[in-house]
Amino acid sequence: MDNQLAVAEFAPGGRIFRGWFVVAGAFAITFLGFGSAYTFSVFLTPLQREFGAARGAVSLVFALAGFLYFGLGVISGPLADRLGARRLAALGMLLVGGGLVVAGLAQTLEQVYLGYGLGVGLGVGCSYAPAVGAVQHWFSRRRGFASGLAVSGIGMGTLVMPPAAAWLIAAIGWRETYLVLGAATALAGCAVALLLDNDPAAHGLAPDGDPPGATLSRSAATGSTLRDAVRSRQFIGLYAGCVVCSFGLFVPFVHLVPYATDHGVDKAWAVLLLGAIGVGSTAGRFTLGALADKVGRLASFVASFIGMAAACAVWAVSGGLAGLTVFALLYGLAYGGFVALAPALLMDLFGARAISGIIGVLYTSVAFGTLVGPSAAGFAYDATHSYTIAILGSVAANLVAAAIVLAACRKQR
Repeated sequence: MDNQLAVAEFAPGGRIFRGWFVVAGAFAITFLGFGSAYTFSVFLTPLQREFGAARGAVSLVFALAGFLYFGLGVISGPLADRLGARRLAALGMLLVGGGLVVAGLAQTLEQVYLGYGLGVGLGVGCSYAPAVGAVQHWFSRRRGFASGLAVSGIGMGTLVMPPAAAWLIAAIGWRETYLVLGAATALAGCAVALLLDNDPAAHGLAPDGDPPGATLSRSAATGSTLRDAVRSRQFIGLYAGCVVCSFGLFVPFVHLVPYATDHGVDKAWAVLLLGAIGVGSTAGRFTLGALADKVGRLASFVASFIGMAAACAVWAVSGGLAGLTVFALLYGLAYGGFVALAPALLMDLFGARAISGIIGVLYTSVAFGTLVGPSAAGFAYDATHSYTIAILGSVAANLVAAAIVLAACRKQR
């Protein structure tokens, strides 16, 4: 083990560096929040059947939640810079749990909108940017790896939670499953939120476990203000690229399972395709985050858009389990890199001073497309009985996003 790795893993005196506990807390928050959110695909058919609704109308439930949990970062991020991540994350987990409970008790589809769409959306929005932002304060040399490890909770949640929800639905019904998930998320989420912390200096530490004051340039007081960051050319380019990408970003999370069953894949195997996205996503967050620390985060970020476009091209020509599994793994890998690299890249560009707020503002870019994309794909299916338009649209969106971000990178250089 080299000296930098040893410093990053252990604090003076041989104790485990406190930053890794913050990473663990962020991992657990993203696992619970996004894992609960990404179970929606396995609830789509039961909700259609229960309320006699079209696929597009039910898909709007997830679209509303996605809009809120990315859009709310513009509020929760700056609040976390002032109040700390712990309070925001705990509130978010309570909202997620409560929203799932309300969805389980719903008697109309509109009540599902209120519970899942509003409750889960607000809850993830309160917790995501603060949790990921907290990690950025604790690392510099290994920021890409630490960020990737923190948000790999999303990938693991996608791997574990949908199959678990499908099993519970088969065993006890969809309503009872929402009640179980809601209670578990609220209790566990409030507990793990206690691990989050925004201030290494308060514990006599500096980023990466360095001695206090060893590197003044990495202190929380340095870096751009939120106002200066969002007006910069680099941020505007990143924001525009993420807006375009987001129109297709979450289409697979809502429609992959029904797509697979429409093509004759057994329901149990179809649900596991979401798990395959989770496997790929977890691998992407670990490997691409660490690789980007060495080869450059900007180039790696652009490559993630191209990877998602290539994966969707595979989806467009796949109808069987084998091809869809290849798509799921590739898409997860690229998607995982995209999510892992964004916070670390922002920290590189703008520093720690307002990092949670900057992350939160960037995430609003994903909110707009998430509101439109999954529901539009559902309505397109209702009209054409095919997902071809939606899938090809995702390919195009990712390629355009890559071009926009690449142009912003070149201008910066």
